[in-house]
Amino acid sequence: MSKTAATSPPAAVDPGRWKALVFIALAQLMVVLDATIVNIALPSAQTDLGISDGNRQWVITAYALAFGGLLLFGGRIADKWGRKNAFVVGLIGFALASALGGAATGEAMMLGARALQGAFGALLAPAALSLLAVTFTDAKERAKAFGIYGAIAGGGGAVGLILGGFLTEYLNWRWTFFVNIPFAIVAAVGAWMVIREPAGSRNGARLDVPGVILSTLGLVALVYGFTRAESAGWSDTVTVAMFVSSVLLLAAFVFVESRVKSPLLPLRVLLERNRGGVYLSLGLAVISMFGLFLFLTYYLQVVKGFSPVKTGFAFLPMIAGMITGSTQIGARLMTRVAPRLLMGPGFLLAGAGMLMLTQLEVGSSYPALILPAQLLLGLGMGTAFMPAMSLSTHGVDPADAGVASAMVNTSQQVGGAIGTALLNTIAASATTAYLTDHAAEAAAGGPAAQLVQAQAMVEGYASAIWWAVGILVASAAIAFTLINTGRPGSGGPVASGSGAEEDAGIKVPVIAH
Repeated sequence: MSKTAATSPPAAVDPGRWKALVFIALAQLMVVLDATIVNIALPSAQTDLGISDGNRQWVITAYALAFGGLLLFGGRIADKWGRKNAFVVGLIGFALASALGGAATGEAMMLGARALQGAFGALLAPAALSLLAVTFTDAKERAKAFGIYGAIAGGGGAVGLILGGFLTEYLNWRWTFFVNIPFAIVAAVGAWMVIREPAGSRNGARLDVPGVILSTLGLVALVYGFTRAESAGWSDTVTVAMFVSSVLLLAAFVFVESRVKSPLLPLRVLLERNRGGVYLSLGLAVISMFGLFLFLTYYLQVVKGFSPVKTGFAFLPMIAGMITGSTQIGARLMTRVAPRLLMGPGFLLAGAGMLMLTQLEVGSSYPALILPAQLLLGLGMGTAFMPAMSLSTHGVDPADAGVASAMVNTSQQVGGAIGTALLNTIAASATTAYLTDHAAEAAAGGPAAQLVQAQAMVEGYASAIWWAVGILVASAAIAFTLINTGRPGSGGPVASGSGAEEDAGIKVPVIAH
């Protein structure tokens, strides 16, 4: 760090940074909640709005496609337009889209509202993470801030299941949309009042229009391919066409980015080994987590007979574990040990919890098996998520912070789509195989047939969870192998590239007064 930079730290510190964290965290919670809260409300909404069984998946898919497809564009808009501006506009737009969804009178209105939510979420999510990256410059404060953010990013989905169950059971499915409005208003007003963006951190380069088109179409094709595979099968003509199109479009995108003067996604952001390790390992870990949410929800409700509210509360140990792992383990150790020594063991600990769940049976005890497994999962994921979120902007120039933040969101979004489709397909195949092997019992009718059906479902879940264990082990291996930066301020290995020499992981200019 230069002598000039070293003599001006007071000017670079935002006195309102902790207040800003409250509103950034609130916005992140709203976005993460929305990824799962609508799932529980979907059956009721489908009935009220007359949505066909064939089209109900689009309530989830419309959001996923818009969110996943537009994230890189949203991140670059935040860099160019200003992260505070993008953050506030994203919040307002998300609130209006949520109001539209809650007031929906038919299928088209609902699907349009979900697509709008995804589009504004794609602007909001990278703006929130990049604001956090450029606001907290001190290593210890940065660790605490990302600990809170990581806990929300990891546990918010489970919180959504609880809140969704409450709202659907005791109020109305429409409140799973309306609940976003107060979140967004409070976060937008607070952000406008307290957030101060560092001067000189915007990217004034011309927008890379070909890059925007290619990346958006490529990511939409990829997410839709995995989503369609879940219902139509992996050999379906449209599914295969989506995957082929995605490969071609994303390959063209990489080629264009390597040639244009002002790329949408500078390849230096993607290819630096620490950030690349984060994007890859986190994306894989999310594959296993999204699959688990799906299987445990169905296991508890269908096999064990839990109500939506009871199912939501059954996820509390995982939430507690994530909060503890992120704020008490990850945040406390981040300034003392290298990030890979948190991420790798964190993924392995989560894998140990997942391994326990491979023993699921129809009569499994919640306190004896599911509760401790969730605690291990939560502790492991919370410990790994916190340094991963912080490293997603490692060594990035402030002008690229938005698009770097968008990449970690993209890896999670794509990972979620892959996890839901891939693991659900594996589970369905194992369930079908079990029913084929026990066809005589299944055909007998009565309690015996019902038991075989339940055992077949659980057999499918266990088979898919074995794959999730392997995926988490792969995540740990990637973290240990690719991530080589030392702890903040240690002078350990730091990758080369724009701003990589900064101990805090990102070069942050003076705060504008």
